Amino acid sequence: MQLGINLGYWGAGMDADNLAVAQEADRLGYAVCWAAEAYGSDAATVLTWVAAQTERIDVGSAIFQIPARQPAMTAMTAATLDSLSGGRFRLGLGVSGPQVSEGWYGVKFDKPLARTREYVEIIRKAMTRERLTHDGEHWTLPLPGGPGKPIKLTVHPQREHIPLYIAAIGPKNLEQTGEIADGALLIFPSAEHLEDTAVRHLRAGREKAGKTLDGFDVCPTVPLAVGDDKDVTALADTFRPYTALYVGGMGSRRQNFYNQLAGRMGYEREAAEIQDKYLSGDKQGAAAAVPHDLIDSTTLLGSVDRIADRMKAYAAAGVTTLTLAPAGFTLDERLASLRAGTEALERAGLA
Repeated sequence: MQLGINLGYWGAGMDADNLAVAQEADRLGYAVCWAAEAYGSDAATVLTWVAAQTERIDVGSAIFQIPARQPAMTAMTAATLDSLSGGRFRLGLGVSGPQVSEGWYGVKFDKPLARTREYVEIIRKAMTRERLTHDGEHWTLPLPGGPGKPIKLTVHPQREHIPLYIAAIGPKNLEQTGEIADGALLIFPSAEHLEDTAVRHLRAGREKAGKTLDGFDVCPTVPLAVGDDKDVTALADTFRPYTALYVGGMGSRRQNFYNQLAGRMGYEREAAEIQDKYLSGDKQGAAAAVPHDLIDSTTLLGSVDRIADRMKAYAAAGVTTLTLAPAGFTLDERLASLRAGTEALERAGLA
């Protein structure tokens, strides 16, 4: 099992620290550094900045939002980043959510699975550098009856095949991801529930494509907080606002993928309470309603030995790249967490 690092969003006053974290992860031998985007910092600019100041670590989008870009533009960006980084780019995609898609980008959040499938098909074809044509429900290239002509990508990517990941939570999206992608980006992963909530659906998609999970990258992001095992409860409490935001407020009452995931892990009643409080404006109450076990099972908390044991559980559940999101109020704390992650991986015998 390999380790990755997730820098999250930029522009919150920690940009210099984030670069230092990426550089330390590069020095320690982490496999990949991911950057996110929502409606603030964009991932492409951040990844260019990181790639220019690192040497070996891959850089990946977690995620490029599908409603934000035409698929041909995403193919151009992927090819450019792969070329500039010397073949170190990984393309992560996701549909975002209805609030961002419709509120920020003005793109209707409908038929997300079909849209994703077409998007991937167009990117794959564009990256072959063949002349681009597509006749689908969501995109037609070139547009009929006009001056448009089939055009081919002029940039030569460093590699013939750039790894393509999809952020997936729901069963149908996970199955399609297994069918059409090279890896899956997961969130709130519990090792104990991973087979039922994710891996079996990915496996079904691979089988539909006539493949196995061999070579497919199962890549969850896991928050990390290092400390004494006696302080695990306090460490977990630092992630209460984060968990409450996603389970309670990341989406509408009718359409919150993270809330539904918590329900599939056995926390349906608690997830409903968290959402009720969060959407009513009681964010502190929502955070207090998050069960400790939900946080503990979806994070890495405590001593290096305890974290090593949890890493073993993730590897046994099918994780191939474990992406860490290290907590810390200072740069030194975050760098120390990175080093603890490497040490835990070695103690687990997974390095």
